[in-house]
Amino acid sequence: MGNLSVFNKFVYFLNSIAALLLLFSCIVPYISLQSVSFLFIFSLAVPYLVVVNALFLMYWVVNGKRQFLLSFTVLAIGYFSLGTFIKFFEATPETAEESLRVLTFNTQSFQGNHGDSNPQSSDSIVKFIKEENADIVCFQEFDKTKVSGKDFKQYPYKYVDFEFGVNNDRVIQAIYSKFPIINKGSLEFPNSSNNAIFADVVVKMDTVRIYNLHLQSLKVRPGSIKREESQKLLKRLNTSFIKQQEQASIVLEHSRATTFKKIIVGDFNNSQYSNVYYDIKGDMKDTFIEMGSGYGRTYNFKFLPLRIDFILVDEKMEVLSHKNYNVKLSDHFPVMASVKL
Repeated sequence: MGNLSVFNKFVYFLNSIAALLLLFSCIVPYISLQSVSFLFIFSLAVPYLVVVNALFLMYWVVNGKRQFLLSFTVLAIGYFSLGTFIKFFEATPETAEESLRVLTFNTQSFQGNHGDSNPQSSDSIVKFIKEENADIVCFQEFDKTKVSGKDFKQYPYKYVDFEFGVNNDRVIQAIYSKFPIINKGSLEFPNSSNNAIFADVVVKMDTVRIYNLHLQSLKVRPGSIKREESQKLLKRLNTSFIKQQEQASIVLEHSRATTFKKIIVGDFNNSQYSNVYYDIKGDMKDTFIEMGSGYGRTYNFKFLPLRIDFILVDEKMEVLSHKNYNVKLSDHFPVMASVKL
């Protein structure tokens, strides 16, 4: 560093901090955060840290300085340990007569992009579901008024985790299917209005277990960050992440007991760099990683589009296609994948 100016030495100091933080983020998904749950913040910061290190890399390359090796090395480590959050090359969708098309969508109770209770938003969501015509649709934050309605006639089988007049504070989950449901149930999350449901679906000669998750919400909005004290915000987020880990453990314990092939979908309320995601995913395939393209964002949080809605399939299944929709019908974006059993 002897040949660096004072300014460049300061830049390299900042570069070192950014590189160290990204390097630390690479190990966070692989460790249990029960006792050090405050480290959750690193799973959310990965995209920012990647961009910052890329900018430092470009700065040193433009100036012809070998200090570019610092960010280059850390970015390479991050790529091979965490994977990319951007798919630059779009995979060519495959087709198969025996494919199963699964769609997951947090509809925010069919109230529209900002919870404005606009009837047109509800109609638009219903129209979207009908047009996409997936074989199985998993809803998070379902609308209780749709339970007994006839909006989804193409799905003769359904499981909605809601009884009128009971658990009014529950976030409603639903699984709609074109194929028979022979078993179903709910995984109760303690001290939470969130939950997970499952359904065993008979698809021709196979039986597949579908899990529909809605993990603990972080309840973070751009406005709340500005209004809430940072200490209280971090404490609340910390509590939510601990609950997410408890909920992930419940899902894992339950899913390991089945002999059926599994598909796990839903709103994880956390990124693909989190310990929660890695625990649930295990050896399963992430359909976006297999066949997706672009950033794959499923939730727009201010200037940080996040991928927090996932479709994970059994490692024995072949992923034929993956699609992220750019339709503003909710605060989330729907996701659909096609798999061959």
